Amino acid sequence: MLILILLLVFVLGFFLDWLEISLILMPIFVPIITQLELSNGLTGGALLVWFAILFAINLQTSFLTPPFGVSLFYLKGAVGDRVATLDIYRGVLPFIAIQLFVLLLILLFPGLLML
Repeated sequence: MLILILLLVFVLGFFLDWLEISLILMPIFVPIITQLELSNGLTGGALLVWFAILFAINLQTSFLTPPFGVSLFYLKGAVGDRVATLDIYRGVLPFIAIQLFVLLLILLFPGLLML
């Protein structure tokens, strides 16, 4: 269920801004997350902090992902014609990989956040 939630947030990040996604989905997903038995050792506020961080990293990653990566369009506007859009898409791939790796680490090892 958690993977489906994160996947939905990721896909919506292609098309919508973070504020709309957060205001619409957080009130729906927070009660679901609190009811799930995740077996990650977190409860109460710590569980919600963990989910909020997963949510935020997931949103940031989706904003960097082509074809509708909002952050990519901001960057293209800043550099103008000096850099091609395809070069920007290629240049952002390492950052997407790093963010997905960190998302996976936090998903698998929630204790990393509570150090």
